[in-house]
Amino acid sequence: MHIEAFYHFCMDFPGAKEDFPFDENTLVFKVMGKMFALADVDEFESINLKCDPVRALELRAAYEEVQPGYHMNKKHWNTVSMQGNLPDDLIKELIKHSYELVVAKLPKKEREKLC
Repeated sequence: MHIEAFYHFCMDFPGAKEDFPFDENTLVFKVMGKMFALADVDEFESINLKCDPVRALELRAAYEEVQPGYHMNKKHWNTVSMQGNLPDDLIKELIKHSYELVVAKLPKKEREKLC
């Protein structure tokens, strides 16, 4: 997956917004102000995605490209290498899972705004 495809896939989710809250290189995707994906736009070597803790451990065991979240809560975030051989369909599934986890934790009133 190239950065353009990553960008458009993330922006297609309801309520998704892009932001650069840390520096001019770290692109963060948020829904209702909560992060669900981030990546370095210059290098695009990896992406950070939120993940269910049990599934995170399973993914890390199954794929060397999936590691504990770099500079993130390692229980809830994975760093996914974009330099490996992960299929785009799996990467898209992981991005969607991250988005859905964040949306599920939003207050009902905010979730309803996304429909």
